[in-house]
Amino acid sequence: MTFLQRVDRPGAMASRWRRRRVCELRAEGMAQMVALRDISGSGARLDTRHPPALGAQVELRHPHAGSIIARVSEIGEGEIRISFDRQEGSVAFALGAIAADMTRD
Repeated sequence: MTFLQRVDRPGAMASRWRRRRVCELRAEGMAQMVALRDISGSGARLDTRHPPALGAQVELRHPHAGSIIARVSEIGEGEIRISFDRQEGSVAFALGAIAADMTRD
């Protein structure tokens, strides 16, 4: 099973109410598709096979919530954590992503 098949399979859940949304992550001059696992006003957790460097500035593009600039704050096995600036814009982005993911396409 490929990364995107695992993310897009019916019933794949990031939580009880939200499915994993495929987003675009831009960093270090490259773009890749990632799965949004968790999000809040302070940051997000993403599934990725090719993590950017720790501390790298990235842009996360959500298909409905828009885009946000962040920094890579943690790197784990197959996932990263990115941190937002904790301003009104990051809260609005997170709420937009959550609301979009709670509705059917």
